[in-house]
Amino acid sequence: MAHDSGRILTTHVGSLPRPHDLLDMMKYRLTGEGEPVDDAAFEARLSEAVSDCVKRQAACGLDIVADGEISKPGFFVYIEERLDGFEPRPDVKLPFFEAETAAFPEYYEEYFAKAMFGGNVAPVVPMFCVGPVTYTGHQALQRDLNNLRNAVDAAGCESAFVPATAPSGVGHNDYYKSEEEYFEAVGEAMRVEYQAIVEAGFDLQVDDPFLSDIFGNPALDQKQRQRKADMYVEGVNHALRGMPEEKIRYHTCYGINEGPRIHEAPLAEVIGHILQVNASVYSFEAANPRHEHDYHVFEETKLPDGKAIMPGIVTHASNIVEHPELIAEWLVRFAGLVGRENVIAGADCGFSSQACYKTEVHPTVIWAKFEAMAEGARIASGKLW
Repeated sequence: MAHDSGRILTTHVGSLPRPHDLLDMMKYRLTGEGEPVDDAAFEARLSEAVSDCVKRQAACGLDIVADGEISKPGFFVYIEERLDGFEPRPDVKLPFFEAETAAFPEYYEEYFAKAMFGGNVAPVVPMFCVGPVTYTGHQALQRDLNNLRNAVDAAGCESAFVPATAPSGVGHNDYYKSEEEYFEAVGEAMRVEYQAIVEAGFDLQVDDPFLSDIFGNPALDQKQRQRKADMYVEGVNHALRGMPEEKIRYHTCYGINEGPRIHEAPLAEVIGHILQVNASVYSFEAANPRHEHDYHVFEETKLPDGKAIMPGIVTHASNIVEHPELIAEWLVRFAGLVGRENVIAGADCGFSSQACYKTEVHPTVIWAKFEAMAEGARIASGKLW
């Protein structure tokens, strides 16, 4: 990913709202509910939706676009479609943002029901590894890469990225002897997807919100947090070995969209592990009020040579559109700490991590945020160059 372009480049983190008619098709294919749809009709509508999504991003002024994760039912669910060795266990209830939900139980009961999971086309079901992990999603992956390539070429975009989950986002181990062995196996399987994305000429974004979650987990002491974070980083790097760092971007966030979020770890606790990942660009939340002050980290932490940061300067946790002048101030501030050539404008997280009928940030507002991002980057570039 070329980031020294004589100006601040703009991008986002990946997921965007899917068209409702496509969601209807996905719901039928996943659950059997709704109007029947054949494969040809679905594939044609999917290709059209990706094309429209890329055109819209380009029209908003984004430099590095994506397919919006249009084809994926959700951040977790798509793994079920692409990896073998797992089984769903819908009756299992796993801990979820324990400190937050314990502090605000009434709020999160309503939030999870209505917002985060309320309108999903398919339920989010825990997946457990029960056999050797292997990659089986070649056909779906190639379809996604072909659709994105066609859309990027038609829109005249110069750069595009494809998100893929980190090993830490792939289910729960109930087969391998140790977590280390499990992560190595999952990394080997996901490596197939990672390599295909890079070989197709796109930037690979490794999505790992679970790294930051470790440092806010009340069930772990500091030593356990460090050990688990080390294991996460080693799992990612093992999967990325031999791949060109300039084609890799790494994203971490905190999982929750709109909420109190008082139990999230500060960036200072996570940054040491983030920078150990073999990537050239690091994405993290910076636009929401719980983390806007985290820029101070770079007053003490030196960004390694040849690396860039991609702070979120628009957030997925509010329908307020950030003002371009404020966006420019944030970008200039980061540039003053790490160098103007080492900053890319991004978003805090994806706007539709699950395929759902109602996103927390309205689609019209999302596009307005991207337009504000592009304008803010232009203002900042004018001040920096």
